[in-house]
Amino acid sequence: MLKALFLTMLTLALVKSQDTEETITYTQCTDGYEWDPVRQQCKDIDECDIVPDACKGGMKCVNHYGGYLCLPKTAQIIVNNEQPQQETPAAEGAGAAANAAATSSTGTGGVAATGVAASGVVPGGGFVASAAAEVQTGRNNFVTRRNPSDPQRIPINPSHRIQCATGYEQSEHNVCQDIDECTAGTHNCRADQVCINLRGSFACQCPPGYQKRGEQCVDVDECTIPPYCHQRCVNTPGSFYCQCNPGFQLAANNYTCVDINECDASNQCAQQCYNILGSFICQCNQGYELSSDRLNCEDIDECRTSSYLCQYQCVNEPGKFSCMCPQGYQVVRGRTCQDINECETTNECREDEMCWNYHGGFRCYPRNPCQDPYVLTSENRCVCPVSNAMCREIPQSIVYKYMSIRSDRSVPSDIFQIQATTIYANTINTFRIKSGNENGEFYLRVLQKS
Repeated sequence: MLKALFLTMLTLALVKSQDTEETITYTQCTDGYEWDPVRQQCKDIDECDIVPDACKGGMKCVNHYGGYLCLPKTAQIIVNNEQPQQETPAAEGAGAAANAAATSSTGTGGVAATGVAASGVVPGGGFVASAAAEVQTGRNNFVTRRNPSDPQRIPINPSHRIQCATGYEQSEHNVCQDIDECTAGTHNCRADQVCINLRGSFACQCPPGYQKRGEQCVDVDECTIPPYCHQRCVNTPGSFYCQCNPGFQLAANNYTCVDINECDASNQCAQQCYNILGSFICQCNQGYELSSDRLNCEDIDECRTSSYLCQYQCVNEPGKFSCMCPQGYQVVRGRTCQDINECETTNECREDEMCWNYHGGFRCYPRNPCQDPYVLTSENRCVCPVSNAMCREIPQSIVYKYMSIRSDRSVPSDIFQIQATTIYANTINTFRIKSGNENGEFYLRVLQKS
């Protein structure tokens, strides 16, 4: 069975100062310690905290007085405090440094470590206790470390005056305490700088948004260091802010720009609104067109754009148009005029009358147009009997024909043709307009034989 023995002895020098009225100054400590101006003594430095990657090979770092130990990660540490073993007069131990050595015998789990201890002079007649630290590891990686007892004790003696390092002053408890130069106003920072208090000193820094150039603090133009803002950056003394292009607004993070839906927020369109990235467009319903302001809609007068929209008359309406026909006609397929046949629908003709439809109206004519001595032989034909002596000097037959003549017909134009037949030899045929031509709008003309 292998046994590993790891022993580290640390010897701390004891210093005992004389009770004198002299001013004592001490700020120098040995390696592994630093001066504590508040407690007026040297304190251990935690190398495991400040030394990056202090231990190699997967070992763990364990801080020790005046140094540190590298132990296996599975090692267990038990700390036992011991009382000081001896006291060393100040005259014998002033300025002395103690070295700690560690040895390890060959065995399972054996390790090696080094440590450094420090001694110092304690002002005010205090004393320093010495102690030994022992580290032992075995097969089970069981480690025992013995630490010194409480650190240096400094009895308070009002009759002693101490001299503190620069940046410190003696307090009412006869200890050195930091001077806050920033609060006391004893700093030499410029008006454009900010005073930062440090332990034993102070520092002059530029406020946020400024950088030091020479002895002055100048503004940092954040807008020249992209990408701070999504769209536009505005630099201000010590800061900056972001702006967005028209049609966008700042998001909650004050950096990103998001599109504004103008159709939901403040719809300015008179009829239809369509949102696009960074803007919007307006459109009009059928029959309207955008006005010059691109927001409102104006009615389109379709009747002025074309004269062929309607057969008879075009009537403009808001957003549309309609066609009208003259009396006696009706609109078909929205634009064409068609005659209304009143004789097939409703008319005011009597029982002894017949209805005659014409373009735009109707007429009532006698069902028997024949007058004595004529008799009705067929529809609209009246014949004068030969046996009647009165018929010798008048036409033998009369035929009644009805027709419609459109009022917008171009003139002159032929309306109808009539031709006489020869029934009797040496008969002379004459034609004339009997009635209805009081204004002289109609006339007869003879057609030339071809």
